[in-house]
Amino acid sequence: MIQFEKFELANGLKVIVHEDNSTPLVAMNILYKVGARDEDPEKTGFAHLFEHLMFGGSINIPSYDEPLQKAGGENNAFTNNDFTNYYLTIPASNLETGFWLESDRMLSLAFTEKSLEVQRNVVIEEFRQRYLNQPYGDAWLKLRPLAYKVHPYQWATIGKEISHIEDATLEDVKDFFKKWYAPNNAILTIAGNCSVEKAKELCEKWFIPIPAVKLIDRNLPQEPKQTEMRRLEVRNDVPSNQIYLAFHSCSRYNKDFYATDLLSDVLSRGKSSRLYQQLVKEKKLFTDIGAYMLGDLDESLLLIEGKISDGVNPKEAEDAIFELIEELKNGITEKELEKIKNKAYSTVLFSEMSIANKALNLAYYEMLGDADLANQQEYIYNAISSADIINIAKEILVKENCSVLTYLSNKHD
Repeated sequence: MIQFEKFELANGLKVIVHEDNSTPLVAMNILYKVGARDEDPEKTGFAHLFEHLMFGGSINIPSYDEPLQKAGGENNAFTNNDFTNYYLTIPASNLETGFWLESDRMLSLAFTEKSLEVQRNVVIEEFRQRYLNQPYGDAWLKLRPLAYKVHPYQWATIGKEISHIEDATLEDVKDFFKKWYAPNNAILTIAGNCSVEKAKELCEKWFIPIPAVKLIDRNLPQEPKQTEMRRLEVRNDVPSNQIYLAFHSCSRYNKDFYATDLLSDVLSRGKSSRLYQQLVKEKKLFTDIGAYMLGDLDESLLLIEGKISDGVNPKEAEDAIFELIEELKNGITEKELEKIKNKAYSTVLFSEMSIANKALNLAYYEMLGDADLANQQEYIYNAISSADIINIAKEILVKENCSVLTYLSNKHD
């Protein structure tokens, strides 16, 4: 149970404070409600580029990292399709340094051609190393537009192509910042050795002066229901054949998310799971296989992906997955259900072990509608029945709702 208090500043910044005096540290988390789905289809990769630009210095603070490190702090950030998250951990005695740094770059990020060029090059190199020069690295660049035809989830966080980052202008970058990086589009969480009173005092001093902006209404195109299987076959210099099956599923806001999440666990969580036991251990069709939910805010995907054993025909491997799926629809045992619920609960507990994770969880669930959802996960999962899981399986794990990417190795010609 994470105890916390919430308040909102006059400029719309939501603040959540979890006081924990057992630690000498404070974790500070700022979640901005902007991700890759908010980008122009012709200018993708901007949310991720901004993750990097935010460390390039603000008008009053040329270097973000230097004063934080001098104060004994450390930081990082990540971007996905739905939001961008910045976090730092710092000794409680130096907490105001964190407020100073985060407020200044929210108010007045330094926009220079030099900073843009430096971070642009970093992102382009990441694009090449992680997505183009790594085995199967471009799988998501191919799978997303196969599964999504109109929704902006059709491109990865890194962007559609390198040219979108190469062509980004200073004006493009400024426009993106002004549109999304504002107190009324952010959630600030403070977890650790800091009282609510101290947090309010520091917020008043450092964040109140930052003006709110007029937020645009999101009117994202909704993905139409998929009615037939889609296929794409790719051949490249990779170690082995691999297969990806993407099934459209519900949004993170939907109550069915939890049953869908447990369904993915029945399929693949641990070596006693169905996919591993039957297709790896018994039939030896795969050397590795897994299933997972993406958990996107809008309608998302449930993925099954596996490395096919040498000598196994990819069609045989795919057919075996669908045979297993049909068998699962006949029912799951109470033992299976208890096991996956216990694992889900252990994940919840693990996510509350550090103050940094608590800060992130509170911000994330506040974005979903209520920070207290962080404390309700065990009860929500426990309420799921085997029938709930089977009903979801029957609804979404069907061929006409599936996009299949078969990634073939040149060595298997």
